[in-house]
Amino acid sequence: MTASRSVLAETLGPRSGTALRVKQAVLVVLGIAMLAIAAKIKVPFWPVPATLQTFVVLSIGASFGMRLGLVTLLGYLLIGVLGFNVFTSSSAENYGLSYMLGATGGYLVGFVVAAGVMGALARRGWDRSVGRMALAMLIGNAIVYAFGLPWMAYLFLADKGAAWVMQWGMVNFLPFDAVKLALAALLFPAIWKAVGDART
Repeated sequence: MTASRSVLAETLGPRSGTALRVKQAVLVVLGIAMLAIAAKIKVPFWPVPATLQTFVVLSIGASFGMRLGLVTLLGYLLIGVLGFNVFTSSSAENYGLSYMLGATGGYLVGFVVAAGVMGALARRGWDRSVGRMALAMLIGNAIVYAFGLPWMAYLFLADKGAAWVMQWGMVNFLPFDAVKLALAALLFPAIWKAVGDART
């Protein structure tokens, strides 16, 4: 069994007592803000625009760890349920629970599960090497699609067909997913190296 390792959020700042709780609360607030911002930044990409939100979701899981990552993602969803405009296509006319029951609902649930899994993998040191971080990102993305695609199929399969669901629910985004995977696979080990160098 792989020994438990620290995650990035634990390497800086206080590690016990009230100061730790304050740090964790700040991280959760910052994580929710990053998720909301990432949801609204559309990256021009063919054939449809993409966002950086999945990258942020998986990065939060890896850097915060499973428990704090889950708290952050659940906090984000709660704020969305309460009607705040924090989701990718939410608006004054389409927000809250009604938005979450739309086409992206399954992906939002997948975000929570994927962040938890990324946190568990990071706890085992997967974010410290390029190969394992790439595999972790692949697993995280697969989890998001594992929840998102069935919900898309439930909503659209009868009218649009399976090919449409696959194309617009996953295939269009795979090239951008590959870019995000490569970025995270290079970025996280580099950060760990910098953290290690700073301590020596």
